[in-house]
Amino acid sequence: MRIGVLDLLADARNTGWLERLYAAYFRRQFASIMPQAVSAWCRQLGHDVFYRTYYGQADPRELLPVDLDVVFISAYTQASALAYALAKLYRADGALTVIGGPHAKAFPGDCLRFFDLVVQDCDRRLIEEILDRRFDPPAIIASGRLLTEFPSVEERMPEIAAASFGDGRPLLTSIVPMLASLGCPYSCDFCIDWSSKYVPLARDRVVADLRYIAERLPNVHVVYHDPNFAVRFDEMMDIIEEVPAPRRSPYLMESSLSILKPQRLDRLRATRCFYVAPGVESWTDYSSKAGVGARSGRDKLALVVDHFSLLREFVPGLQANFLFGTDADAGREPVELTKEFFRRLPFVFPTVNIPTPFGGTPLHRQALREGRILETMPFAFYFIPNLVMRIRNYDPVEYYDHLIDMHETIASCLMIARRLLADGPMALRFLHALRSFGVKRDLAELRRIRRSLRTDRSFRSFHEQQSTELPAYYRTQLRARLGRYATLLSDDDLRPVLC
Repeated sequence: MRIGVLDLLADARNTGWLERLYAAYFRRQFASIMPQAVSAWCRQLGHDVFYRTYYGQADPRELLPVDLDVVFISAYTQASALAYALAKLYRADGALTVIGGPHAKAFPGDCLRFFDLVVQDCDRRLIEEILDRRFDPPAIIASGRLLTEFPSVEERMPEIAAASFGDGRPLLTSIVPMLASLGCPYSCDFCIDWSSKYVPLARDRVVADLRYIAERLPNVHVVYHDPNFAVRFDEMMDIIEEVPAPRRSPYLMESSLSILKPQRLDRLRATRCFYVAPGVESWTDYSSKAGVGARSGRDKLALVVDHFSLLREFVPGLQANFLFGTDADAGREPVELTKEFFRRLPFVFPTVNIPTPFGGTPLHRQALREGRILETMPFAFYFIPNLVMRIRNYDPVEYYDHLIDMHETIASCLMIARRLLADGPMALRFLHALRSFGVKRDLAELRRIRRSLRTDRSFRSFHEQQSTELPAYYRTQLRARLGRYATLLSDDDLRPVLC
């Protein structure tokens, strides 16, 4: 059979030279591992496979052939509307349409309106069963088995090259995505991995992958897609150290501050850890994840600042992830503490996220039970800068005022200059500067939303849940993002199925 695998990393064509530059060198590196695994499994089963990633570089419909028997699409919730439009086209061509990835896991019922099969979790055997047509559409399916066997880096090289390389050769920014473990021991209520079981993958396989990369792709960065990397810290460092020190690949990962204890940091440097992105989340919540016990507020800030300052001595690239608007946040204190963190640690690139009730999470269940989700907001707006639920302790205008305040600090000329002048690799400083301009784009959108909240009564009524009519602002924006695909989706198509 002829099989297409499309990984949607964007929901619209790139506009402007800055966005095209960022997408060509960085956004394309966000390719997911599971679509690559699906592609490799299909190829191993003897089929003709066409794997591509969409990062806004072209018309997504032109990335795959039209005469396909089966099409697998992986999508984040932000790209769900585009995924639905493409599914309609491929269905019309007679292809079996299958969706997987974060959106399928979060909102399978909504996906089932457009796709023949919705995959919650899978392995090679499930892919083989799909291709053997053992499931009658429409159906939500899952392997029901713990994923233990996974295509090696060598087996995924055609997909890695297609996603990350240029003209068959690694770019300066190219990465190799890897997994060393699945699941996370923490139960953050906003995270889709909140209830997942932590399972390390086979040691021999991880070592073999690292050796292959060291031999065939020297100095290309490895990015671990583990939900929480190195939970079993010493075991993971032992695995990396199986590769002789001069040949180890630099790597990037997400991990909790509670794992990155001071006595462990020297091993990060020895194993060539290049970039760490811990979640600070909130100054009033999730403190165990940050390794500060029960401390909160300014006491937590002091400990977290000290921890990042120490990390800086061992790891050149740092990112801190914040979540503003939790039920524990109130008043200006969380804003001022976050801004103080920015100013004290200019070498740490910050991201400020909005609470988003993704399906299957405790946050979603609670917000749905309390009637706080904006029930007609299309799933395509489930990303910053959009507010898709009512925040408990802030009205919409006040909330956006605070978000704008924090983003103005991140994207200020002074902070950009401090990032560019900070010590560290030039490529890293350039990346942080480029991301700062991306924050400026988000800031412009935040300001437009705040302006609408202040000047358009119907817009504010929608966000205060006094009305369920979707404002024209969102309809217009989504139609523009979909471009020529907008005509494929009706207003009813875009109304989400929340359960």
